[in-house]
Amino acid sequence: MRTVLIIDDNPAVGEALSLLLSLHDVRPLVALTPEDGLATLARQSVDVVIQDMNFTADTTSGEEGVELFRAIRQRHADLPLILLTAWTHLETAVELVKAGAADYLAKPWDDAKLLATVENLLELSESTREVNRTRMERRKRREDLQRRYNLDGLVFASEAMARTIDLACQVARSEVPVLITGPNGSGKERIAAIVHANSSVKNGPFVAVNCGALPGELIEAELFGAEAGAYTGANKAREGRFELADGGTLFLDEIGNLPLPGQVKLLRVLETGQFERLGSGRTRKVKVRVLSATNADLKSMIRAGTFREDLYYRLNVIDVNLPPLAERIDDILPLAEHFLAGRAQLNEAAREALLTYAWPGNVRELKNAIERAALLTGSGPITPELLNLPQHAGAVAVRNLDEPSREVVEAALQKADGVVSRAAQTLGLSRQALYRRMERYGLMTQA
Repeated sequence: MRTVLIIDDNPAVGEALSLLLSLHDVRPLVALTPEDGLATLARQSVDVVIQDMNFTADTTSGEEGVELFRAIRQRHADLPLILLTAWTHLETAVELVKAGAADYLAKPWDDAKLLATVENLLELSESTREVNRTRMERRKRREDLQRRYNLDGLVFASEAMARTIDLACQVARSEVPVLITGPNGSGKERIAAIVHANSSVKNGPFVAVNCGALPGELIEAELFGAEAGAYTGANKAREGRFELADGGTLFLDEIGNLPLPGQVKLLRVLETGQFERLGSGRTRKVKVRVLSATNADLKSMIRAGTFREDLYYRLNVIDVNLPPLAERIDDILPLAEHFLAGRAQLNEAAREALLTYAWPGNVRELKNAIERAALLTGSGPITPELLNLPQHAGAVAVRNLDEPSREVVEAALQKADGVVSRAAQTLGLSRQALYRRMERYGLMTQA
């Protein structure tokens, strides 16, 4: 049951608050001294603390309340805490709020205000526990993946990335072809390298070729090799990527750019392991694990006649999808810190800018933005201006047509008498989502 600890030397205050809270399904605990309060916290699970500022007769300085606040904070850093204070001690209470207290209420208190504050803090406490539990589960899963597999130093924190890595590593030891899908710059080659590092051919070569970076007439020569004189400028015989990858892994990036003649030959290699160099009639045989990647809609290309359907199903035995960075928000700051490598610090405004930007260029764009900022920052922290992110694109990431404005959020809170759960229901948001918007709009202290 939700529990509130009241620490006040006046028994009448404890009784009044206990009655008020118990009528609203909150279990009250009462301690008459700071020592009793700390002892109760040590043995009981408490969601919110309401504490007085003075505990000795004829003492009005508030120093005892400050000392108790610091003792609670030292032992329970995240525990929400409400201060009960006389108007004469308002400045002290305000200073403690700045130091981390949730709120302060003047004696005599307003029941409605106190209940709304307690209700919101109970919800926030519940949300915090849920967030901490989720973070713990994610960290354990990340540590488990790092323990079980060779992730080659990959930096990630999001659940979406963990699912992608888990699937990639599960299929790594099989010999079936894997198609890695996702937008440009999202890290498809890193996933391919991880599949190779955890495969049965990890001791063999890992050969990558970008099919989109080569002229169409040279792709076949790159993949299958060519004899001397096979094409203009071919002065000597050369091995293709399949031969170079024999006994290992061949990664074909931008597979949708492979021309139809090359697709036919690729299909044959996948089915038989056999091919001929350009200009040669001798059949060669290799054993290669083939991974491919694309940001194109291959099914649309099949309908348009530019990609072979039989090759698609041969490549796409397992589809490992890599989400765009905008869908992996938890990865943004860890990646930024990784790219910074301790060369500079991000100030809070820069961190917020990174989190609210849409990242159309994905991880590659993030890396470039961080490298640029690190070069320009000098000895100071990195600011949003140094990141040079397009303002319009950033705004799109934060707001859309369904995003409630500050005025709408304020009106919903007022209508709900300051109770966040009711306001969130009115707005069609979760409590956590509304808390994030309240924090963004500077409404946390007004709830």
